[in-house]
Amino acid sequence: MNRAQRLAQDAAEAAEVRAYQTDPDVVALRIERVRRQVDWMCWSGIVLGLAFTMTNVQGFASAGTRPGSLPWLAAWVLDPTVSLVLLAILRAEQVTARYQVRTGVWVRRAKWFTLAATYVMNTWTSFAAGEAAAIVLHSVPPLVVFVAVEAITDLRDKLTDAVLVAAERRPVQQETGRRVLFADYLAIARESWTPDVEITPAWVRRATGCSRGLSPRLARALRSEVGNG
Repeated sequence: MNRAQRLAQDAAEAAEVRAYQTDPDVVALRIERVRRQVDWMCWSGIVLGLAFTMTNVQGFASAGTRPGSLPWLAAWVLDPTVSLVLLAILRAEQVTARYQVRTGVWVRRAKWFTLAATYVMNTWTSFAAGEAAAIVLHSVPPLVVFVAVEAITDLRDKLTDAVLVAAERRPVQQETGRRVLFADYLAIARESWTPDVEITPAWVRRATGCSRGLSPRLARALRSEVGNG
């Protein structure tokens, strides 16, 4: 085998490997692995940050009580009460962000209120004492939790976008043999839609025959065009 033949063989092997590496299903699998890592690290940081605030909130709530008394013990319940509500919201957003379903305004308000309550209770004593170092120390964990819970939702949304972008590049073939692009699917959906039809991913799949991964993005694009929903 001469050099040209070896190079041709290497090129063919490289093309085959690249075809698998860029396959939407392979890309989606890799993104899911990254998503799990991101979730695990963010959840760990959030839980550790909330655990750090627990003793400070307990000290705030139990001020003036006798250690070991019933009010002193009840003060330990305050921080978990707020934290569990916040964690419940984040757990729900973990699912809604994955499928790019937008939550209502009250969800965001509840999240911000629980975070604000945690911050105030965690730093009140330090502000009252005027201790700058203590204010910084007790501000960092709740603020890190705050930015983390906002960032993790956007990260999940963008990871889903990455999967959908990969799905768009799948070489889908119609009976004519021509590759079907995103714009082609959108044109088919546009022609099939009537004002009495609610534009949902399920309807888009029925109307165009597109994949499940591509249908949410097509639905959003068509709703934006026609002002539906």
